[in-house]
Amino acid sequence: MTHVTHGQRHKELVMAIAITSLIAMAALYLPGLGLLVGVFIPIPVLFYRSKLGRSRGAMILIATTLIIASTMHWRSVPFTVFFFEMGLVGFILSEIFEMNLSVEKTVAATTGVIVATWGLMWALYELLSANSLWGLMSNYLTKNFELALAMYREMEVSEEKINILAQSMEGILYVVLRTMPAIVIASTLFVVWSNILLARPLLRSKQLFCPDFGALNEWKAPEQLVWLVIGSGVLLLVPRGGPRLLGLNVLIIMTTIYFFQGIAIVSFYFEKKRVPRMLRGILYCLIAIQQLLLLLVAAVGLFDMWADFRRIKKRSGELNESNT
Repeated sequence: MTHVTHGQRHKELVMAIAITSLIAMAALYLPGLGLLVGVFIPIPVLFYRSKLGRSRGAMILIATTLIIASTMHWRSVPFTVFFFEMGLVGFILSEIFEMNLSVEKTVAATTGVIVATWGLMWALYELLSANSLWGLMSNYLTKNFELALAMYREMEVSEEKINILAQSMEGILYVVLRTMPAIVIASTLFVVWSNILLARPLLRSKQLFCPDFGALNEWKAPEQLVWLVIGSGVLLLVPRGGPRLLGLNVLIIMTTIYFFQGIAIVSFYFEKKRVPRMLRGILYCLIAIQQLLLLLVAAVGLFDMWADFRRIKKRSGELNESNT
């Protein structure tokens, strides 16, 4: 019996490595969809870490990273680190799930560990490599910007508009590079939150432990965070320099958090109005690809602090009155 159990676990370990590697390969080689597919890398690591235990979960993470690194012929350390960090999200989430914390603490703790690991990897790369990671990022963004300009020319966009974009390239690169800390934190928050939503039904269907976070479509950000939004807005009024960039970084992170609250409101009304699942999927996709809709959802999340769109405060007050 023990032999069969161990044999089954070995098979599941190999399967977990294969599934995680395939998702990572798809993220690497699918043009245009790579980042979207990359969001799913943590799921198999999280699932099999929860099912097979810590040591085998670590083996899955390490083996997948080595496979990706060897596939890329060890030439692109930043991409290898990216895939390692995505897998690490799943591993850390499974570890923190066992602590049975609130959803806020789970997201904050996981994001903190991942961002700290990013920082450590960055420092090691700068220390050991002859190339500056900052310079590599700048070159990567410049090449992508030039490719975008070339695409606009093929689309026969007017030369005047292309020249305006070309002239603003330096300013765009300056802002993007200096908001990279916020972009990394916001992206990590998004990946962590998305994988919590995806993991809950999967773990429950296989009778594996998952914390009871309650109805996440009724989730709302701590009210104190609104002061960070106000403070970052004030800093943006500073004409130039460090304070303005600090305000922009904080605002990017806060926008992400209030987007979660906004999408919870959208989900709440989808469920309340019994919107068909297919239509929900289409509308979620539209929100994901349309920047204006993203900002609108984040704005709804922010103003929910006062408008109470889901009547959570009202229902809570009525419940307290009935209890008294």
